[in-house]
Amino acid sequence: MAKSKKQPKRYLFEEVLTFLKHNSEKSFNYKQLGSAMEIDNEGDRFALLETLEELKHQGFVVETEIGKYQAKDVKTYQSGTIDFTTNGSSYVIISPEVPDVFIPFGKSKDAFHGDLVKINIFNRRGNSKPEGEVIEVIKRAKTRFVGTIQITPKFAFVVPDFMKLHVDFFVKSEDTLGAKNGQKVLIEFEKWEKGTGNPNAKVIEVLGNAGEHETEMHAIMAQFGLPMVFAPEVEAAAKKLATEITPEEIAKRRDFRSITTFTIDPVDAKDFDDALSIQKLENGNWEIGVHIADVTHYLKPNTILDKEAVNRATSVYLVDRCVPMLPEVLSNFACSLRPHEEKYCFSAVFEMDNDAQIQNQWFGKTVIYSDRRFSYEEVQLIIETEQGDYVKEILTLDRLAKVLRKERTSKGSIFFDKAEVKFTLDDAGAPTGVYFKTQKDAHKLIEDFMLLANRKVAEFLGKPKRDESQQGQGKKKESGKAENAVVYRVHDVPKDDKLMELNNFVARFGYSVAVGNKQKTAQSINKLLIDVKDKKEQSMIELLAVRSMPKAIYTTKNSGHYGLGFDYYTHFTSPIRRYPDVMVHRLLEAKLEHHLYLKADELEQLCKHSSDMEKLAAEAERASIKYKQVEYLTDKIGQEFKGVISGVTEYGLFVEIIENKCEGMIRVRDMKDDSYSFDADNYRMVGRRTGRIYSLGDNVNIIVRRADLVKKQLDFEFVNATPVKQELIRNEKRYKKRK
Repeated sequence: MAKSKKQPKRYLFEEVLTFLKHNSEKSFNYKQLGSAMEIDNEGDRFALLETLEELKHQGFVVETEIGKYQAKDVKTYQSGTIDFTTNGSSYVIISPEVPDVFIPFGKSKDAFHGDLVKINIFNRRGNSKPEGEVIEVIKRAKTRFVGTIQITPKFAFVVPDFMKLHVDFFVKSEDTLGAKNGQKVLIEFEKWEKGTGNPNAKVIEVLGNAGEHETEMHAIMAQFGLPMVFAPEVEAAAKKLATEITPEEIAKRRDFRSITTFTIDPVDAKDFDDALSIQKLENGNWEIGVHIADVTHYLKPNTILDKEAVNRATSVYLVDRCVPMLPEVLSNFACSLRPHEEKYCFSAVFEMDNDAQIQNQWFGKTVIYSDRRFSYEEVQLIIETEQGDYVKEILTLDRLAKVLRKERTSKGSIFFDKAEVKFTLDDAGAPTGVYFKTQKDAHKLIEDFMLLANRKVAEFLGKPKRDESQQGQGKKKESGKAENAVVYRVHDVPKDDKLMELNNFVARFGYSVAVGNKQKTAQSINKLLIDVKDKKEQSMIELLAVRSMPKAIYTTKNSGHYGLGFDYYTHFTSPIRRYPDVMVHRLLEAKLEHHLYLKADELEQLCKHSSDMEKLAAEAERASIKYKQVEYLTDKIGQEFKGVISGVTEYGLFVEIIENKCEGMIRVRDMKDDSYSFDADNYRMVGRRTGRIYSLGDNVNIIVRRADLVKKQLDFEFVNATPVKQELIRNEKRYKKRK
């Protein structure tokens, strides 16, 4: 601070307070303060002392001890969820309305990824983005972690699998549970002592040898807190359920057993929670029944089975197994709409004319008999050849579904047609091949009728001033009864800045995205996705379009589903594998029978938990796919593949191999032909000397350099990156060929 003689008191007031705020963790006497502020005569020092007393009187500073002053706590505290990057820095997410707060490396205290933390926010000079530091951990997101143990004679360390855990865990020798060096283990965090570099933990389970199929799959399950099995008491409760179909219960339900009904599912499906029925009415219209397994007939609120279902919230589908929400007695038997068996359902029944316009609708409990179990492939063949079992019914359903789809498109539904990666596995669980599941008419047929049921149930539950003639079973609502809140599946409108970012980027290729009007934006995105088909920039633009969209969640606060173009939407059609659907079934029954199910705040809490568990399930599924991708390429080191740049970061380029969708990284430190700079605004790397550019969406030829099963990482390099290595690879290929 510049030297200033005989400063007027009003300026001293501001300068002293500013200095103390910038050094808020320390206290100063007037001499120390004067020295720091370069006040070096007695008159000004006396004025400084008077200023300090005045600041104390006005409450701006406190006297921590006699003659020592400190700025009153003026820090800006907030709480939020901490999200680490792989380099140890992090961001704290406070709310959608508040910008994320950057936490520099070394300022995260003892927080782990996902923890709820209290932070102090500050802005560095010349930096408009908020920065901060972690003050304390309010709540741990998790205390159990998976990693590889490294044994030394006196202690051990566990290196976590999860890349966003930025420290290794210290484990005492007596707490290793007999684990051998290099094995995968599950640890329990104990404490992180102040001043130490590593948190303390103990091994609670030895998972097995790193790199083995069962070990790695169990490690993924343990990492995400997925249960291996149901507790014995839960299995016992499931086995005690009365699952037989009784005449007494049938009498309470609408009987569909004589109407043509079938299921359409993946060829390897084990549970069938939805079926379609179809019959032509005397007036020429079609009656289409969407029949959903009546899980709530068996799953009663607050029972041990229900509490377990709440806790799991969703079934999780890893590459080689399902972690179910419900025990097998329910998911694969009592609630599975298996062929040639009578089953209880909750149904949405629609009377449609030939143009798929709904004339009447009905919701209620039913009993059905499935005449046939179809796979998607069987139905697709019937649609294409117009031959096979129930051909007239299937072709009618396909025609009506296409009308529904066209109407949905006109109202702003967005169609992302992303291929789903699947692996063929041998008996040991090793991947022997990769294939892609794409949606054809058979898949879309089912999807369109499920979407119709979900939308109409949501409207029935939540739309005000509905027609009483469409209530379905039950009497008119009695006055004085409390209304239930509704569980919605909502998808917010993309933020304008995200859409502008997308529009600015695609404009370089001659495309555009409308901004400002919901329906026009959706229509322009659909047109964009059609226009980029089979173009060089397809992968890049599809990826950016997906990233511009917010995530769908469950909530009692309806804001519509932007991606589908629906004002009202919920999940009703999969109660075997999603707990929100169970809640919606109970809400529908409560509406029809005029009683209260749960209070709004209780429903909202369950919605948030379900959204969180859905996110966790998606992460676990991605982790299992990533592991199999790495495993699939372990015997393909040195092989060349065609790829597309799927991501650009300051650390390097992500490349997705076209033929198998396996994604790896070409690290910038390994790009030896030039020194590259990261152009974040344009999603590209630019060579400083050569001007060579690698952009998102570029087609490239790569070589598999490394496949690390422990870290689940793939490293690639460009084909022409290292001529010497290329010669070695060619020599090796010649040798193998001669051999």
